[in-house]
Order: sequence, then structure tokens, then C-alpha cells
Amino acid sequence: MRDTDMWERDEKMTKTVAILALPGVQLLDVAGPLDVFAQANVEAGQASYVLRILACESGPIRSSSGAQLLPDWVVGEEDEAIHTLLVAGAPNIEQLVLPARVLAWLGEVAVRSRRYGSVCTGAFALAGAGLLDGRRLTTHWAAAQALARMLPSATIDEDALYVRDGKLRTAAGVTAGLDLALALVEEDLGREVARRVAAQLVMFFKRPGGQMQFSRKGGAQIMGRSALQEVQRWVAANPALDHSISSLARRVGVSPRHFARLFHAEVGITPAAWVEMARIATARTLLEDGHSTPKQVAAECGFANVDTLRRAFIKHVGVTPAEYRKHQVCLPE
Repeated sequence: MRDTDMWERDEKMTKTVAILALPGVQLLDVAGPLDVFAQANVEAGQASYVLRILACESGPIRSSSGAQLLPDWVVGEEDEAIHTLLVAGAPNIEQLVLPARVLAWLGEVAVRSRRYGSVCTGAFALAGAGLLDGRRLTTHWAAAQALARMLPSATIDEDALYVRDGKLRTAAGVTAGLDLALALVEEDLGREVARRVAAQLVMFFKRPGGQMQFSRKGGAQIMGRSALQEVQRWVAANPALDHSISSLARRVGVSPRHFARLFHAEVGITPAAWVEMARIATARTLLEDGHSTPKQVAAECGFANVDTLRRAFIKHVGVTPAEYRKHQVCLPE
């Protein structure tokens, strides 16, 4: 009987979850999901999951923090059918050259498993095994562009915390591995068990927003010739002032039309888009400090009103200003 047939026939069977920990692995990419599955066993009142750590070769696995993991299996020597295979990420994974036998093993086990996927930059290993071509997936926001260059046929969602595409499951950076594991528990054991796991581990059942609320990539970077950089620094230092194209062009001493063309050519976006990003960057800082309300932040950052701030904030950050402020600071009751 094929393994895939076995999974389809008996989804109530004990499921072996195996996490491949590569050399230099991020410890939480392994420990976080394992703790979610272990707690699911407790909440379900039965051993729904058997948990295994895999290594590329025998011996302890040294993590990026220096702590070492003792694997249960070495790739190719496992003695149980793997229901769920996850590859944990490592900070240096783009420089890591995996042996051909490991990549071949990944391809074979992915076909046989009920589902497979990655946490954080573990997606690079799946890509090396040819498992992500043409797929929809996510990874850590800081690595998304590098992975996109490696996988031109794939669709990479830079904001998603986790993505499901057929048998494939991918999670964003580090703590998103917990979100993914909880979603897998919900798939297997139902919403109520998953909710109890979330409550016990003091984590969101469904975390609001996506990666954009953590990412600082794509902000208002100072670029272009010196005259344009001077204007950009002025905007960043004085976000509440009028920053129309006409006013900015006057600071440079050129016509608004010429300024708009020059800015777009050298910075890559329109002046209005850059100003909005600069204002959002300041808004984030003010909200993180926790001393200003969204209405006050809107005024201090040059937005016409709090609704305008809210729309721009959702576009760039993925959550409302109020939600962002709530989750960035400890507010008094």
C-alpha cells in the first residue's frame, strides 16, 4: 500500500511528525512546533503525535545559538513512515550546501508523506530539492527576495505567517512556526483542541496581521543625488508639514514636473509614495512608544485624519494603528 493511501484511509492513526534540523538551525524553529504538537497530545488526551528530530549526519546538531540537539534519526535511516515532514530554518542557510543524498531524500519523503513543509528559511532546502517550483509559499520576510530569485516560477507571499498549498505548508520567520504547527493541529484534531493548545501556550489562536507588522524592509530609504537626499531627510524629520510635489520641488529649485520625473527615476517610486512611507515609519515609532493615540499620531505625522492614517497603515503594515499599538506596548488597564 502506498503511504499516501494509508494517510487517506486512517487519519485517526498516530502521526509521526519529523523535523529536519540542518547544521546551524534556529533552535526555536525546531522547539516551537514540537512544543505545540506535544501540548496537542496532552489536550487531546492521547498520543496523536510521535515527534522526531532528524539530522543530515550522525552526532549532535549545533544550533545557531550554540545549543546542541540530539537527533532521533539520520536522514535515510528512519524506521517509521513520516506523516508530516518539516524543515527548520537556519540563519546561514543560503550559504549551506546540502549533500545530494539529503536533497534526494527530501524529494522522496515529500512524495510519500501526508504533508511536508518548512519553517522560516527551511524553504531554501525544499527549493534545492525541487519541491517548490510553481508553488505558493512564504518564508521570513528578510529572505523572501533571495528565495524569489531562486524560484522565479513560485509565488512568495512576503506578508503571510503561513501558507497552505496542497500538501505543502510553509511558515514565515521563527515564531510563525508555532502558528503553522497550531494550524496543523487544527487540521488534524479540530478547532477546540487547537484552541486549548493556544491557551495553554499563551499564544494567539489566530495571530492578527502578517509579517509586515514586524518587517522594516521597504521603508523610506534615503536614495538618489544629494539634492534629493536632502529633501528626503527634510520630510523624515518634519512629517507633519506640507510635502506636496510643489513644495518639495521648491526646496530643490526645479519645476514640479521635473522634480517628479527626477525623483521617480532615481528613487524608484513617486514622491507621494515616499512621503507616505516616511510618515508611516514615524507613525510606527510613535505607536511603539505608546504615549500617543492613533488620532494624535495622525496629526503628528501629517495625515489628514485618523481614517487616512488607518488606511495607509493597513496598506503598509497589515494591521490597524490601534492593533499595532496594542501589541507593541503594555498598556495600563
